[in-house]
Amino acid sequence: MHFLPEDLDNYVVNHSENEPELLQQLTRETYQKILQPIMLSGPYQGRVLSMISKLIKPKSILEIGTFTGYSTICLAEGLDSDGHLHTIDINEELYDFQRKYFDKSGYGTQIIQHTGNALEIIPKLDTTFDLIFIDADKPNYSNYFHLVIDKLQTGGIILSDNVLWHGKVVEKLNPKDISTKAVIDYNTLLKEDPRVESVLLPIRDGLTISRKI
Repeated sequence: MHFLPEDLDNYVVNHSENEPELLQQLTRETYQKILQPIMLSGPYQGRVLSMISKLIKPKSILEIGTFTGYSTICLAEGLDSDGHLHTIDINEELYDFQRKYFDKSGYGTQIIQHTGNALEIIPKLDTTFDLIFIDADKPNYSNYFHLVIDKLQTGGIILSDNVLWHGKVVEKLNPKDISTKAVIDYNTLLKEDPRVESVLLPIRDGLTISRKI
């Protein structure tokens, strides 16, 4: 979803870094072979994720929601040379697709794939993280936050995607719309939890940057 007029949005994209060729290939194959390709981060947000990761230079990254690995590779671009990225996805059928592009990216040995329920996998990860990206099922966003906050280094960053949820966060809430209610509650949590300071950016479908105090 774009919140800027199309001509201004195009200007923003055209004056930002270009999408790498490998990610263009990944996008094409995702649209050809995978259901719901709209779940891809996309070239502009991908460059935003890459830039944030490069600024942080994390030694450890956790990604909740891999899909076909587009955002994973973007985040890996900022990894310390000895760093690792753990990425979790519930869809085991995407594992080989992800691995193919991870290995092509040059970050394959640094990316560790986990398949299954993130709520069960996260507690088993015996490590702390400098950067965490949450981009999975919306009803569990708050649950993910509570699971990862103690695994995040002081000064570490949580990036939360889709926090504007197609603009539904400011519309009258349908009581049956569980996902929108969950996103609204999550945004309130990030605003009020004293352990983090947050800024919500109107980038594509909304991206919040939260820093652990």
